Amino acid sequence: MQDLMTQALKGHNADYLELRLESLDGTRISYRGKELDDISSGNSNGGCARAYVNGAWGFVTFTKTNDLRSKVALAVQQARLANGDGGSIISGDPIVSITPPVKKIDPFTVPLKSKINQLEEYVDSLWSVSSLQSTSLNYGDRKRKTYFANSEGSYIEQERIDVTFGARAVARKDGDVQQYGISVGSLGDYGIILIRAEEMEVISQKAVDLLNAPQLTGGEYTVICDPILAGVFAHEAFGHLSESDFVYENDSMKEIMVLGRKFGGEHLNIVDGASVPELRGSYSYDDEGIPAQKTQLIREGNLVGRLHSRETASKMNEKVTGNARAIDFRHPPIVRMTNTYIEPGNATFEELISEVKDGVYAKNWYGGMTSMEMFTFSAGEAYRIRNGKIEELVRPVVLSGNVFTTLENLDAVANDLDMNEGGGCGKGGQSPLPVSNGSPHIRIQNCLVGGA
Repeated sequence: MQDLMTQALKGHNADYLELRLESLDGTRISYRGKELDDISSGNSNGGCARAYVNGAWGFVTFTKTNDLRSKVALAVQQARLANGDGGSIISGDPIVSITPPVKKIDPFTVPLKSKINQLEEYVDSLWSVSSLQSTSLNYGDRKRKTYFANSEGSYIEQERIDVTFGARAVARKDGDVQQYGISVGSLGDYGIILIRAEEMEVISQKAVDLLNAPQLTGGEYTVICDPILAGVFAHEAFGHLSESDFVYENDSMKEIMVLGRKFGGEHLNIVDGASVPELRGSYSYDDEGIPAQKTQLIREGNLVGRLHSRETASKMNEKVTGNARAIDFRHPPIVRMTNTYIEPGNATFEELISEVKDGVYAKNWYGGMTSMEMFTFSAGEAYRIRNGKIEELVRPVVLSGNVFTTLENLDAVANDLDMNEGGGCGKGGQSPLPVSNGSPHIRIQNCLVGGA
């Protein structure tokens, strides 16, 4: 394969060339209520060629991998027709590497019938609680094997296996409907599916409990966010603003996201890094052949870095960070997050709670949206805090505000970092890309809270 791809890249007149060939395999199983709703499995093979000429890209995707040289030539032709602006990209050292997948309990060694039987047990557990209206279970696994070569002399083989699982229960009483759920994932470990039995009944019971929970009066509160919700905040509200293609194409963001600007206190540190081992956003090399790294985004409250591809690093005269990712061969790599998280502080969770006289403890994540620097997130569950103690369950709440004001009001970070590996990230029509996000418990002053 190496000789075949290397030869296909020779003899073309371009600033930079790359070839990526892939094989994809996967299975999805879903239940709606007590019934098996869908089983699907499949595999696909294909590849793409990309050429950079005089500041413009040409991109060709294909499913037949014969005559690779003509595919590269077509990408070069497209790049020339695009009539670029003369820009350049960051070059890298030649790398030759074969990276095996992370495997614990390989899902592709588990029979389909065993997967179905496991999910059926969970369905029964969900329905062991009364007052439910509906439930859903979703399981997925995916194996991606990539072969990458470029005009710098790199040749990289990588394989990764992803596992995802989600469960949700919806309860109904007198026309009132509440829900609760979880979403988890792993890099190469089916074992995360085998340890969920006790959670299923808890999920259903929490959905039922929310039917009797009071509604919180909206207003500004001191809010403690658990690692899941805080991690989502780090990813959605701040992480996307750190993707440099978003910054250099937006004049207002250029003025806001200035390196060295202070966004929070010395206790605030946010990083992104695919080099963190065995998380769903982890890999050895990105889809441009750049080694995985750990990038400091905020250090002691100051903006110190952002995420880059070869092109964006060149345009902004900054260091390439290995964040060019594509969901599969049908798409070109774009700047994406990997494992994004708030680093742990020195306080304990108990200390954060003990200093709150009147506040809200917000946990889990149900949904939300961001628009530039504004955000709105729905917590999956919430509790009142009074005089340093967590008290009654309340209906799910919505947190909203300006991300930069919120970072300034984030006054304490606990020492209990936890990573959430459920779900995936969407951008530029590429979804769901495997990522993880996380945080310790964090405390935010003067946070606007409303009922969901």
